[in-house]
Amino acid sequence: MRSLTRAEAAERADLLTVESYTVELDVTGGPERFGSAVTVRFRSARPGAATFAEVKPAELRSARLNGTPLDVSTFDGNRLPLSGLAEVNELVVEADMAYSNTGEGLHRFVDPADGETYLYAMSFLDHAPRIFACFDQPDLKAPVTLTVHAPEGWLVAANGAAEGGGRFATTPPLATYFVSLVAGPFHARYDEHDGIPLGLLCRRSLAPHLDKDADEVFEITKACFDRFHELFGIRYPFGKYDQAFVPEFNAGAMENPGLVTLRDDYIFRSAVTDGDREWRAVVIAHEMAHQWFGDLVTMRWWDDLWLNESFAEYLGVRVTGESTRFDRSWTTFGLRRKASGYVADQRPSTHPVAPEEVADAAHALLNFDGISYAKGASVLRQLVASLGDEAFFAGLRAHFAAHRFGNATLADLLAALSTASGRDLSGWADLWLRRSGVDTLRAEVTTVDGRYQSVHIAQTGATRPHRVALGVYDGPALRQRVPVDVVGERTEVAELAGEPAADLLLVNSGDLTFAKVRLDPASAAAVPGILPALDDSLDRAVLWSTTIDSVRDGDASPADLVALVITALPLETEPLVVEGVLGMTRDLLDRYLDPVPREIALQPVAMACERLLATAPPGGSLQLAAARGLIEVSTDARRLAGWLKRQGVPEGLRIDTDLRWALCERLVVLGAAGPDRIEAELANDRSATGEQCAARCRAALPDPAAKAEAWRVVTEDTTLSNRLVEANAEGFWQPEQTDLTRSYVERYFAEMPAAARLRTPWAADQVAKSAFPRYAVAASTRKAAAALLARDDLEPGLRRVVIDADDDLRRALAARG
Repeated sequence: MRSLTRAEAAERADLLTVESYTVELDVTGGPERFGSAVTVRFRSARPGAATFAEVKPAELRSARLNGTPLDVSTFDGNRLPLSGLAEVNELVVEADMAYSNTGEGLHRFVDPADGETYLYAMSFLDHAPRIFACFDQPDLKAPVTLTVHAPEGWLVAANGAAEGGGRFATTPPLATYFVSLVAGPFHARYDEHDGIPLGLLCRRSLAPHLDKDADEVFEITKACFDRFHELFGIRYPFGKYDQAFVPEFNAGAMENPGLVTLRDDYIFRSAVTDGDREWRAVVIAHEMAHQWFGDLVTMRWWDDLWLNESFAEYLGVRVTGESTRFDRSWTTFGLRRKASGYVADQRPSTHPVAPEEVADAAHALLNFDGISYAKGASVLRQLVASLGDEAFFAGLRAHFAAHRFGNATLADLLAALSTASGRDLSGWADLWLRRSGVDTLRAEVTTVDGRYQSVHIAQTGATRPHRVALGVYDGPALRQRVPVDVVGERTEVAELAGEPAADLLLVNSGDLTFAKVRLDPASAAAVPGILPALDDSLDRAVLWSTTIDSVRDGDASPADLVALVITALPLETEPLVVEGVLGMTRDLLDRYLDPVPREIALQPVAMACERLLATAPPGGSLQLAAARGLIEVSTDARRLAGWLKRQGVPEGLRIDTDLRWALCERLVVLGAAGPDRIEAELANDRSATGEQCAARCRAALPDPAAKAEAWRVVTEDTTLSNRLVEANAEGFWQPEQTDLTRSYVERYFAEMPAAARLRTPWAADQVAKSAFPRYAVAASTRKAAAALLARDDLEPGLRRVVIDADDDLRRALAARG
């Protein structure tokens, strides 16, 4: 099936004005298909011209244009030709559509907990035609009137408010990729705030867990609405605001106006850390920001994706920190999200935040990465610091007013911001949005008799302008922050000349810019002594990120990171920092060290977790973060098995369902638990999450038969859902099992191209990424990757996955060397 190209979209947008969609869906039939009928009313700027609509049916029953039946034999893959257009047109298409199990189109899920069936629509990026025939591009927006025929007793929700009889209110103009619905025996909680009806939906088996957290979710939603209204000066424009937590969702969430869909992992069934709750709050705020950036004003084409995701990322983090109890959201962003941006921007596949052109919709999917999200948000944060809130938000308000319910481009937004600020931002956009690559900032210091003779900030890379603060630390105490506008390759910090030399000079204190940081030698030597006592969690995050990135780049060794973990982590007070540091540390040790040095290095990391576990308040987030970290790195199978039996468990730590699965998986990897233990855990957790955990554990078994079955699922099985296939891929490769899985390395490169073609692009990309032999750190693996990349028949997503993973292998090989 052909993906819509940018040129085709521009041509069709010049020709057509879509006036309305009337969509009728029937989900009362069998488990394979549902009925779809749509009436599209549209105008043509050139009567007599030809175009096409997109539809991806299981069976195309009929199509009529202006009352005349169309020859359905002309239907070509996913395109329905339309010729002889009138000035005013009506297209009627009736089809049977297939339910999906990939999280796209109309996804059908049967809950293993109670056998109930649930549906949700995901129209994003080429998948609206799996639900109804349409002109599927962002800049052909139109009001949508939806009717859904569903089984009696089901709750059905959609973008518009329910009007009875399965009919929903006509929406304001929507891009086709926003059209959504959920249907099934959903559990619902309702509230209202500032005239906006609010709803929370989940499947019945999760109802007690949603009820437990409903007040918190509503509180966050209300606080964010108040802040967005204050910042934007424009009220939420889509009537009601439902948030539906749905199963087997691919993304974190989707910003469908009036009906945001979120993965139901955000309904916590076990104990979680404040970091987990903060991340849920950020996701909620991110999707709310999209109601203005993306929904009210939509990008014209996918090359302006940053207008959606960069703004939602920036505002989601900012508004969470300003309006909820999670006031350390920028710390989490700096340590976790920003790190993904640095990684993505150093790979061969890097791209500008706002690329000049995205050729087609299929290639647009590749840009949903750390650059469009984290780098774009970081760039915006610095722009706001430069322009000031008043000018920035005045520009946004003018932008919303000019393009309300329409579409816009980078040039449109820059014009509004330039007018509001009185500054020409075209040069800024060229440097920050049109160019790829990350800069590195380094302090260069000369001292005489304990005082600074000179301090400069040196820059390598694209040498963009940076507004930063230079943190001057005497021990862990901040003496001052010196604002510096870094321009060019070397910028003098004249304010520090003659000042007493500090113990630590931290470039980018406060984490305002997007740039890697390297410390001067004296500051680097002082970090182990200063970091544990540093009060500012954001500066602690900058120092941790700097250390971890130095290891990735080969400027520091894994041993340096381990030494810092031993010294600083047991004294860390922020669970989100603990979780972020441990996750990135384990990832690096698993790939950057040979098996024996890795096993040795994990022992002091486990000891650091134990020390933190011993001092953390019982029953709190810090204790849970330490326990999770210990489980992931421990090789003490006896101790972990004891915890599973609730023996020797630290006071206050509850071995609940999710922690039991973490223990089970680690014991399986260590060869200390087998299929019987997995089945016993599953017998006590007959849920969707339990099935996924069991699948991951089975794939992790150090057994040839288990590996063969997991590989069959990954490469051949299309009957299982997206999340179950991903679970098999996630569990398959283990650093402790490289000998067992060695024969599958070549098989990945031989079999993954055909496997990728079995699945939709999003699902295929996720499976290919999880199934890559990331622990097979060898020149032969890179050689096999190069041979695969030399082929000209790869799906774009698979090519991107292998390019990125191969670059990770390159770094790992260099570190091992």
